[in-house]
Amino acid sequence: MDFAPDLLASLRAARQIAVFTGAGVSAESGIPTFRDAQTGLWANYSAEDLATPEAFRRDPVTVWNWYAWRRELMRDARPNPAHQAIARLETLVERVSVITQNVDGLHRQAGSTEVIELHGNIWDSICADCRQPAPAEAAIEVPPRCPHCGGMLRPAVVWFGEPMPADAWHRAAELSERADLFFCIGTSSLVEPAASLPRYAQSCGRPVVQVNPEATSHDGIAQHVLRGKAGLILPALFDAAWAEAGAAGGRSHP
Repeated sequence: MDFAPDLLASLRAARQIAVFTGAGVSAESGIPTFRDAQTGLWANYSAEDLATPEAFRRDPVTVWNWYAWRRELMRDARPNPAHQAIARLETLVERVSVITQNVDGLHRQAGSTEVIELHGNIWDSICADCRQPAPAEAAIEVPPRCPHCGGMLRPAVVWFGEPMPADAWHRAAELSERADLFFCIGTSSLVEPAASLPRYAQSCGRPVVQVNPEATSHDGIAQHVLRGKAGLILPALFDAAWAEAGAAGGRSHP
């Protein structure tokens, strides 16, 4: 696999890299994307009809059970070579920040230490009333009740029509404007406002590297477009960059 020499040089010179990931990265671990067709008992539902505050108020049992089903689909998923390559990048670059739209927790499981989960984490729960965090399965009752106020627990994810957590968004924007290199990996470029981050990085003069099997609107702002699966491209890219420098086993900057 051949890569542009200036991309390899930029990787080795970078002190801070931001890695923005979407559902395509999780799909390589066998996790269905939100846009995949529902199956089994859920074939007659759409994600857009279930992942909303209104749906939870109207029918909390159905929404909770749908998320319980989704958790089961993810339970045996493991980090794939893309997750592992991103985590390994921390041994080569001074700072690597992962900004993800995915809710499965696989970046942390792979070993990435700075992960901003823009859309939350499906394994966590919060109270729909007091917003306090609570164990995901605190009781047999469906949905479980909040141990703090007795309200109903819901998955700690961002639903359609809800804003992202302000602190996560501000951190993501700050990292996007400061990164020496901004990777955009496996995202459809359709979900806003998260999809604006690569454009924001580019507007701040940050080189954007697009990694995706298919073309998206981010191709137009990317300095480098790498077409293919992240699990194939990222390990090869990082190996090529540091093998060429003779530094495959250590950081580029002490």
